[in-house]
Amino acid sequence: MKKFIKRSRLTAVLVSFTILLLSVTAVSALTYQVISGDTLTAIAYRFNTTVNAIVQANSIANPNLIYVGQLLDIPDGQTTPPPTVTPSPPTPNPTPQPPTPPPSGTTYTVQSGDTLSSIARQFGTTVDAIAQANGITNPNLIYVGQELIIPGGTTPPPTPIPPTPPPSADVPLGGQTLNLANQAQMEYAGMEWIKIQYKWTAGDDANVLAGIINDAHANGFSILISITGKNAYPTPGSIDFNAFTQFAGAVAALNPDAIEVWNEMNIDFEWPAGEINPTTYVNSMLAPAYNAIKAANSGVMVISGALAPTGFDNNHNAWADNRYLYGMAAAGAASYADCIGVHHNAGATSPYASYGHPADDGSHHYSWYFQPTMNLYYNTFGGARQLCFTELGYLSGDGFPALPPNFWWAGNTTVADQATWLAEAATISANSGKVRMMVIYNVDFIRYDPNSDPQAGYAIIRPDGSCPACDALHGN
Repeated sequence: MKKFIKRSRLTAVLVSFTILLLSVTAVSALTYQVISGDTLTAIAYRFNTTVNAIVQANSIANPNLIYVGQLLDIPDGQTTPPPTVTPSPPTPNPTPQPPTPPPSGTTYTVQSGDTLSSIARQFGTTVDAIAQANGITNPNLIYVGQELIIPGGTTPPPTPIPPTPPPSADVPLGGQTLNLANQAQMEYAGMEWIKIQYKWTAGDDANVLAGIINDAHANGFSILISITGKNAYPTPGSIDFNAFTQFAGAVAALNPDAIEVWNEMNIDFEWPAGEINPTTYVNSMLAPAYNAIKAANSGVMVISGALAPTGFDNNHNAWADNRYLYGMAAAGAASYADCIGVHHNAGATSPYASYGHPADDGSHHYSWYFQPTMNLYYNTFGGARQLCFTELGYLSGDGFPALPPNFWWAGNTTVADQATWLAEAATISANSGKVRMMVIYNVDFIRYDPNSDPQAGYAIIRPDGSCPACDALHGN
């Protein structure tokens, strides 16, 4: 059996995706100010230098001891701070920025735990504006299931796309895996899909994926190929859209079951800084790829690239995913996707919760919570397209020495929590009518770097070989 060797893009920046509103502070051309969550390893990586070089330049006696606000000289001849910055995970008290208002006419279904205040924050509007738009006389009285009109900006919503018929309540479940060594446990958990991520560059031959696709089918699985760029922090102008379109069509001809068109294109880790723009994505990548895929194989499901769920937005290195999402909708993305891709991988509460995340400073930012995220993505397209959770995972450090500093918020998440919450997310998805597919990140990854990358902490097959999540999902 061939190995599924392409690994997830969730590496050192895995849950920097769920940043609320923190940015790196560059004080001068050769000086950097430490912020919460920083380590010398992360700073050295960011500035393309080494820990030892920074230690020597700053006479640091203990490389494990730096403090917030400390000014560090950055060696190795950097004349300016690096042009790209991966946002850091949130501190308990990030400085909030107002989200961009959605297009006028957006609707929202009230969920358990919602208040008009939390809904107003989520959509970047006010309690009074929502109350007036819906004729609400008592702002403290709303009810679960109530449909609210959300007033917003002056940009008209895109032309409505007729919704696709919802599937049965049995939402297909999948898992991201490196190989099929744990096929029996995957099947026991109810997984019907596998996902691999292919890191593409212009000139690649799609036939390298033929064996992987055939192996999946031979073992009874449907397969999702997520195609994204090979290089982190791509340089401006480096994406060859024509070559990507041709590659996507060639992959479709190999008969996979679904293709995800790129990954987290709202951050500069995946898309060139300064060129991040949802209209460009839709017009130059998603629409041409959709047409090429359908021309090669009309049965392949096309999933729009899932965004990094973040509130960080400086219009250059990153766009907040809600603003990018509204831009995708306005550009007509629903006409070129069978399903809208979603990532949720920084949860630390039950998916039924809408508050209580350890890093929540009181803003209740949707990206920490499953249902608010689901509702934002679904409602932005007016229900015209269902959602595909192409990465859904809960991190638990149980069985490992320590969590990386940037993942401190998962410190109280147990393996039992992970199991329960994944099963709850599957139940919510099945009952919502909003979800078409749910892929768990991940099944059996073994890499665990306590300084930066806890991939194995997301794995449902734990270091001792047990899989509580398999049991929970099996009985779901």
